[in-house]
Amino acid sequence: MLPIFLKTLPFFAIIALGWFAARIRFFPPVATEWLTKFVFYFALSAMLFRFSAALDLTSLWDPAFVMAYLGGSLTVWLIGMAVARARGLSLPEMAMEAHCCVIGNTGFLGVPMLVVLLGPQAVGPVLMVLIVDLLVFSTLITLIISGSGRGPIGWRTVAPLLKGLVGNPMIISMAAGLVWAWLRLPLPDPLVEFLDLLGAAATPGALFAIGASLVARSASRIGPAIWLSFAKLTLHPLAVGIAAFGIFGVQPFAAGVMVAAAALPVAGNVYILAQHFNVAMQRVSTTILISTAASIVTIPFVIHWITGGLP
Repeated sequence: MLPIFLKTLPFFAIIALGWFAARIRFFPPVATEWLTKFVFYFALSAMLFRFSAALDLTSLWDPAFVMAYLGGSLTVWLIGMAVARARGLSLPEMAMEAHCCVIGNTGFLGVPMLVVLLGPQAVGPVLMVLIVDLLVFSTLITLIISGSGRGPIGWRTVAPLLKGLVGNPMIISMAAGLVWAWLRLPLPDPLVEFLDLLGAAATPGALFAIGASLVARSASRIGPAIWLSFAKLTLHPLAVGIAAFGIFGVQPFAAGVMVAAAALPVAGNVYILAQHFNVAMQRVSTTILISTAASIVTIPFVIHWITGGLP
């Protein structure tokens, strides 16, 4: 357990460094904003394209993997909806809390960390998780909140969603990489060096930006945030693990990566959605803060289980 903790420690140390730099105002909010944009649009996109373009597409698509992750995640999503409804929340609030229960920081934390800790063979499963999160759950919450109390869902509801999906650089870079892999095009050496150089900035940049963004998150609505953090860090990987290992029989390594991805803390882009729709912003902000802090302990346990139980 200690060796795994020591392996994950540098990742969280960079997050802590980002938090400290922002806390003492050496790294102001505007710097965090622009660093996040650089990582999101350039460094992370280069990394995702590089990974996607080198994949073997015949082994990437696994219906059992998709069904296991989707089934486990939807189970926890429904639990989140039920608990929110029992507390008398509105439908938009219910959807936002359910979204917190299943959307982990796969892009900024999962892709860099899990690939380093579990090896390059983890790229395919991590990308599949990211694709399901972006295409299924981002669509689901947008349709629910946009259509709530506004009559039938029409083009005015769907158009911004499609624009957001098409304009998402993570989706564009993954799609471009997968097309490149499908066409079996070679990657010229200068292009590889360019992508590797730019993509290398994704890991430290993303982790530093995560830490710096935590400074803006105040701790209030503690009770709901603790429940949502528990659901994300414990119930989500548990449900996904049961679906992957016990129901759909996913290949052990891919199933382990899936569980590790499900154990990631709540993603920062959930707050962007909450802010955009003006729904449960403080609750989401506190949940991101608590789940990220708690994941320093929970993620090493999950990685230890995966690496100890896999051949």
